[in-house]
Amino acid sequence: MKETKQSKEEAALLYHSMGKPGKIEVTPTKPYSTQTDLSLAYTPGVAVPCLAIEKDINKVYDYTAKGNLVAVISNGTAVLGLGDIGPEAGKPVMEGKGLLFKIYAGIDVFDIEVNEKDPEKFIQTVKAIAPTFGGINLEDIKAPECFEIERRLKAELDIPLMHDDQHGTAIISGAALLNGLELAGKKIEDCKLVVNGAGSAGSSCTRLYESLGIRKENVVMCDSKGVIRSDRNNLTPEKAEFATDRRDINTLEEAMVGADIFLGVSVADVLTPDMIRSMNDNPLVFACANPNPEIAYDKAKASRPDLIFATGRSDYPNQINNVLGFPYIFRGALDTRARAINEEMKLAACHAIAELAKQPVPDVVNAAYGMQKLQFGPEYILPKPMDPRLITKVSSAVAKAAMDSGVARIDITNWKEYEDKLNQLMGYDSQMVRSFYDMAKSDPKRVIFAEATHANMLKAAAQAKEEGICFPILLGNSAQIKRVAEEEGINLDGMEILHFRSESELTRRERYAGLLSEKRMRKGYTYYDAIEKMYDANYFGMMMVEAGDADAFITGIQSKYSETCKIAKDVIGIREGYNHFGALHILNTKKGTFYVADTLINRHPSTDTLVDIARLTKNAVKFFADDPVMAMVSYSSFGADTEGSPAKVGNAVKTMQERYPDLAIDGEMQVNFALNKELRDRTYPFTRLKGKDVNTLIFPNLSSANTAYKMLMEMDACESIGPIQMGLNKPIHFTGNECSVRDIVTLTSVAVIDAIVQQRIENQRSI
Repeated sequence: MKETKQSKEEAALLYHSMGKPGKIEVTPTKPYSTQTDLSLAYTPGVAVPCLAIEKDINKVYDYTAKGNLVAVISNGTAVLGLGDIGPEAGKPVMEGKGLLFKIYAGIDVFDIEVNEKDPEKFIQTVKAIAPTFGGINLEDIKAPECFEIERRLKAELDIPLMHDDQHGTAIISGAALLNGLELAGKKIEDCKLVVNGAGSAGSSCTRLYESLGIRKENVVMCDSKGVIRSDRNNLTPEKAEFATDRRDINTLEEAMVGADIFLGVSVADVLTPDMIRSMNDNPLVFACANPNPEIAYDKAKASRPDLIFATGRSDYPNQINNVLGFPYIFRGALDTRARAINEEMKLAACHAIAELAKQPVPDVVNAAYGMQKLQFGPEYILPKPMDPRLITKVSSAVAKAAMDSGVARIDITNWKEYEDKLNQLMGYDSQMVRSFYDMAKSDPKRVIFAEATHANMLKAAAQAKEEGICFPILLGNSAQIKRVAEEEGINLDGMEILHFRSESELTRRERYAGLLSEKRMRKGYTYYDAIEKMYDANYFGMMMVEAGDADAFITGIQSKYSETCKIAKDVIGIREGYNHFGALHILNTKKGTFYVADTLINRHPSTDTLVDIARLTKNAVKFFADDPVMAMVSYSSFGADTEGSPAKVGNAVKTMQERYPDLAIDGEMQVNFALNKELRDRTYPFTRLKGKDVNTLIFPNLSSANTAYKMLMEMDACESIGPIQMGLNKPIHFTGNECSVRDIVTLTSVAVIDAIVQQRIENQRSI
């Protein structure tokens, strides 16, 4: 069954409407549960900061959210590739921009849709509401009106303001230009530039390129009518600025001959391989039309081997993506309370982004983008959006430029402290989930979905395939799977359906039974016992992984975890050096990211079991690019109770400290002491965790760990990733019966990463 356009549209509508409609909300940042709280939040207490601000208007940054609040303002006249669809229809885009501001730079946003096309009235409206905000991001306003609107507002307001459609693409492509020319061995002042597209982005890019060193006489700009020449009639002032005096060219094809750089901010398929071949040696082609570039990636790359190519798409190398810039530009501007975003700040961002691409890429970024060794070169001239260094490098550069150019109201003096603060603003869980997806997409594996007749499991398999995370193998009755797919509108194309109980799978069942009985012959398994077990989806699916016919296995939405855990130990086995395996949940809360174990496997762990859980968790946290600071918790602290679980936990802590003297681990302790370092350090100054923020919690039993994370989830106090299996020989992962489609897809990405790492370990062993 083919997936229809309608089903994708329905998915988009469901995404925006499910739960609370829209993508952003306002959340209180101060206590409000008591009458005292409310009297401080509003009347009469609120009068005190009001009067303080009246005396000194700059105090508004101290007592309100203004300093971290940006307005994303549009009139809906040039929305994405949709054109003039109006302010209401453009609101989902503005909310999306607000979401990006928040997750990449911790900036709060109100999206403002203004029902006004007249530039003067629009300007007056924005000016009237400007006191609310620390900065203004203009968005999706059509040219040429956008030029006048931005010019006037920059001149008449004293807060940072930027039209991202103009300057975002300019800054990011400018960074790509600097690095591309360095690789091509060319001087910018000698290069000839062809720009196709004379709208807001094309004009702004060209101006920035000129600031970087492109000579005006070396620029040729084209629009839908061809080359913009100075002898053309009725040119707008913006087009006249870039009109060429050359009389020997009329078309884009003619302009491309002998060019060094092509920038496309126009429409798909206007550029041909022959045009690229007519360019000078080592050409740069930035084809930024969305969703399809001015020339398809494969055609461009096949046109000549010395090409450096970039697009606006995430599925090709060198994505010119505005998210590399605008969150961090505003972050630096807000943090210095800048009066404007000026040319110096934009150029600083451009150079910082370019420089970051030339620095050694940290392992966390390499992991996020596929275990490959990313390094500066023709396929990597820009940092990846997931690079956690962007917020510190770009925001700091912008802040310094604001201070040096005289538009900053406050100076940053301790840059190490500032960078630490910036790192804390990262939306780590969302960042982590996106990195999981990107890493899995880099090397998708064969993943078995054991309970494929369950709607959520089938939807997750389809979504994981669409995301490019894996190649799904669906276990179950093929007729039932197809019926569920038909009912749910799920596209099964490209997914293998394996009716493992059918006669056609007899040979495979017999082969797996032989392997299993041989492996477990001294554990009570006969061949005939093993044959019977091959009619069970969990046994059969895990044997597929064990035999190398698949790479990872997902189960649990209909199975009892205790049964599947036993099967996993029998079929797959526990990793060498351990006697137990466990499960981890990653919880993202307002207090930060926490790793919690064991949340699924071991009901009543002994001291030895707790030691294995702690060891496995230590390694897992390091894999997820974090340094474990580990508290082993119980209902009493540091020997106050010498029996039961406190004693087991205390003994486990002693063993861990002996084995890993450099590991930040202590306990047993109550969870409030684990999470409140001031209380802990004051009450127990001897602890090995003194001065440290705990990010890893090892619970004394399954009941407490499972209850803790589920309670936080039900109270909307956290987002959860997991359970993540730790300690089996191969990637076998368990869902819960309450798991959503999104949960299963995220777990699938973890399973694929597990398989990637497993494959790498096996490859190293074979060398």
